Amino acid sequence: MKTVIQIVLIIAIVGLGYFCYDSINSVIEFNRIQKVRQDINIDKLKDIRTAQVAYKTVNEKYTGNFDTLINFVKTDSLLLIKKEGSLSDSLLEAGWTEEKALKLGMIKRDTILVSVLDSLFTNNYPIDSLRYVPFVEGEEYELGSGVVQTGSGVKVQVFEAKIHNNIYLDGLDKQEIINLNDKALKLEKYPGLKVGSLEETNNNAGNWE
Repeated sequence: MKTVIQIVLIIAIVGLGYFCYDSINSVIEFNRIQKVRQDINIDKLKDIRTAQVAYKTVNEKYTGNFDTLINFVKTDSLLLIKKEGSLSDSLLEAGWTEEKALKLGMIKRDTILVSVLDSLFTNNYPIDSLRYVPFVEGEEYELGSGVVQTGSGVKVQVFEAKIHNNIYLDGLDKQEIINLNDKALKLEKYPGLKVGSLEETNNNAGNWE
């Protein structure tokens, strides 16, 4: 009887040890995959921010529509000042200005139009997929734009792009995702990744920065 009890205890200890190992290993694996997905989604949100800033440069406002934003990047242009020549240190010390050098033809400044896509993104950048969330099928970032009035009465153009943890981490351990959401909500933060804000002026910062 004593031997039977010992065998049962050994089996229970081994089972408990495996359960503890598996639990720890599951958390480690979740954190690893979550970090990979987070980093790639942050890069996408940064690209959306880059496109939005360029759009505002041309249109004096942001857009809350991906079709409009993507079409702008694909078909529109930005003004670029092409510089030829520069003032030497000795001329600067002598009080020369760029305006004077321009008048005398010592330096040249030409304004040219360059493609938004070519100037902001790398070759073969998949701009049509800018709206889609990596790792999950058919999901898009939430995109919005608006105007926020500051305390001094100044109206500021703003935009926001975000993705909830439940979406970009879909397919991973549900309890770990719930834990992430609870942690963010307790800190009164958005439970996901977000760049910009429709509620305040934050210089288009991401909530990971």
